[in-house]
Parts: sequence; C-alpha cells; structure tokens
Amino acid sequence: MTEIIVVTSGKGGVGKTTTAASIACGLARRSKRVAIIDFDIGLRNLDLIMGCERRVVFDFVNVIQGDCSLKQALIKDKRIETLFVLAASQTRDKDALSKDGVRKVLDELIADGFDYIVCDSPAGIEAGAHLAMYFADRAIVVVNPEVSSVRDSDRILGLLSSKTQRAEKGGEKVKEHLLLTRYNPRRVAAGEMMSADDVKEILGIEVLAVIPESPDVLSASNAGTPVILLEQSDVAKAYEDAVARLMGEDRPMRFIEEPKKGFLARMFGG
Repeated sequence: MTEIIVVTSGKGGVGKTTTAASIACGLARRSKRVAIIDFDIGLRNLDLIMGCERRVVFDFVNVIQGDCSLKQALIKDKRIETLFVLAASQTRDKDALSKDGVRKVLDELIADGFDYIVCDSPAGIEAGAHLAMYFADRAIVVVNPEVSSVRDSDRILGLLSSKTQRAEKGGEKVKEHLLLTRYNPRRVAAGEMMSADDVKEILGIEVLAVIPESPDVLSASNAGTPVILLEQSDVAKAYEDAVARLMGEDRPMRFIEEPKKGFLARMFGG
C-alpha cells in the first residue's frame, strides 16, 4: 500500500528540501519504490539537490495540464534504481496546481506501484503548501530550534489537523513527526537555542530525529548530492535514523548532547 509523506514547515530556509531528498533516498535505499515531487512551483530547488537539474524536460505542471505523460516527466535517479523525481515548474505560478490535478498524479503513482510518495512542500500556508499536505498520510514537520520557526510550525500543525483529506473525512488523522534541523547542543547548553524537549513540549508531537548543525549540508547541496549519501557524516547518520524510525525501527536518539571529550582533549583543552 502506498504511503504519502509530506515534508513541510511554516518557515522557509529550515532544511525542508534537504530533508525531503534525504528521506526519499533513505527509503529507496531500503529497496522501496519512491517518487519525490517538488510542490514549490516557480522556485524549483529539489532537482538541484538531487543533481538532476539538467535532465528536467517536463515538470509537475506539464503532467497536470496534459502536456506530457507522468512517465515522460519522472526522472530516474542515477544512483538509486528505485528512486524517481518529479520536478516543479520554474515558469508557472502556484495557481497552476489544482486539487484534482494533484489527485490525478498521485493516483497514477499509486496505480504504478510506488511504495512511498514524498511531497516536498513550499514553506508557509499558501495554496501550494496546502495541496502538498492535503493527501498526506504522514507529515514530517521540519523545525529549527528557534522561536519563530516553532511558532510558524504550530500553525502548520493546525492545518494538518483541519485542512487535509483525512481531517475532512473524520477518520484517522495525518501522523505527525517533528524533525529538528541545525541542532547545536553547545548553543542549547548556553541558552542560545531551544532544546529538543522544549520544542517537543510546545508543539506536542514526537521528535523523529535531530539533525546536527554541519557544513556537510551545504557541501552536499552544492554537489547535487542528498546529504544522506555522505556516509561518514553525522547528518547522514541522523537522517538514516529518521528513515529507520519512519519504518518502525526503534533507535536511540542521537546528536542531542555534546560529545564527551576524551582524556587527552580534556588535558590539553582540545
């Protein structure tokens, strides 16, 4: 049975597309058939992070408007056999998306046997963000541990509980997960950043993973490589934990405390 996962946030620049790309890659590396869709019409970024920007011929809007078939628009990832990308349009505005059009594309992906559909939502609460979350079974809410990001994400949680297909039908709610990005335990200890427990208490949902602050994210993005593929990076390990928990595995939460210094580091101030 296909599961639709929306990766969303109330605030821009929190690492949403990085998260969507890494989650999609992580699921696909577990032999799941995964499609990832960029809903950020006019501001296309997912194809850059996935390293397939030069291979975009048709996009999401082209499929909805009947300019091409879904198979023509889907871009097969060169690294992972079971991963496909549907890029956003750079030349249309967000009004080019419609509920019926999105439903049609999702239904076709479901009929084609995809295990997961990952929807990379634009930030905020406008139409594109609403359509990205409307059909979701799960939501990954990406938050930086700062007051403005947490406040804006609280509004997103309100939409998930009231403005989705599941909410309208009155059945089981969209399953919500909190993912904290750019987390720095040293700054948390210094009172410069909210702790994971603080954010969890305010938003009232479980933490899926804590992604440590790292230059690896920018390096991977510039190289067109989802950061989860940088095997030795702590960021990659954190995203692997997130994927494992999504699939029901029980893993201890990492990267919420500063690593303890070894004996030599303590002696010589390293």
